[in-house]
Amino acid sequence: MNMYVKFFERGFIYAFLMTLVCSIIGTLLGGLPYLSIIGALVISLILGMLFQVYRPAIEKAEVGIGFISNKFLRLGIILLGFKLNLVDLAHAGVKTILVAAVVVTGVIILTYNITRKLGVNKRLAILTASGTGICGAAAVMGVSPQIKVDKDQEHEKRNEEVLAVAIVAILGTVFTLIEISIKPLLHMSPSQFGVMAGGSLHEIAHAIATGGAGGPVSLDAAIITKLSRVLLLAPAALIIGIWYQHSEKKADDATKQKLPIPWFMAGFLAASVIGTFVPMSANVLDFLVKLAYLVLGMAMAALGMTVNFKAFFSSGKNAVLAALSSSVILLLFMIVVSKTFF
Repeated sequence: MNMYVKFFERGFIYAFLMTLVCSIIGTLLGGLPYLSIIGALVISLILGMLFQVYRPAIEKAEVGIGFISNKFLRLGIILLGFKLNLVDLAHAGVKTILVAAVVVTGVIILTYNITRKLGVNKRLAILTASGTGICGAAAVMGVSPQIKVDKDQEHEKRNEEVLAVAIVAILGTVFTLIEISIKPLLHMSPSQFGVMAGGSLHEIAHAIATGGAGGPVSLDAAIITKLSRVLLLAPAALIIGIWYQHSEKKADDATKQKLPIPWFMAGFLAASVIGTFVPMSANVLDFLVKLAYLVLGMAMAALGMTVNFKAFFSSGKNAVLAALSSSVILLLFMIVVSKTFF
């Protein structure tokens, strides 16, 4: 009953409309040639941040903004599962899945350890590592619910989410431009170039932009390789949640804690199974994927509306350096792997 009341509260309606506008504009701008490598989700986040100029509107919509950044995020990730075609991933072969597993595991561990050695706090370190290793903003937002904090730390955690998203978005864009520019020097086949792009870049939009520069064969290879990494979002979120809780829990109540099972990730996998095996038209699948990005865009805009800019700019330098270092290592690794095994 309370949820239905919340939907009709003025604060929720304000928040819904503001975030919807940001998401729609983000989607439109994200489709433009020079903005496509940034991606609709990051543009929505930036638009949400710009909304902070008008503080009275943010204050009126505060409750709704919190609800959207939390619940709509989970709904968007579930719907994103329809983008994963499991048959296509199976056809890609064991090599592609194995490379994805090595990349996700290795980059998360590498980035996390570098960030911690540079003095970055544990939450920001694991969020940055997840976004770098798996699939950018969606990975940051998929892993974040597994990191439980006290209520007085929730605002700080939101700032860390936004910072991690910004880091992977900026670095992903930079490396997209780098990979396209060095393409003539690599002497790769279209398939090899696509595998390199999908295995090394952060966002799906980055992989598409880079893979597309190598032609249709390269684009297909980039998408399949990238989606192989996306498929690992659910198990990675579960493992990270269990690890984080285990590392944080007190010895005296270790037996009382519940495992942080990400139920919305089960929805993500169920959506991929339905999208793969349940007969439905390409138009319906396309609509569901577009709806996923619209809902995720609203969640990102809601995050942008709550970011603390002072904390945002003061705590990110070392996290950027760590993600940059691991991104360089990942690119070199994928060049070698692509040329050797594909």
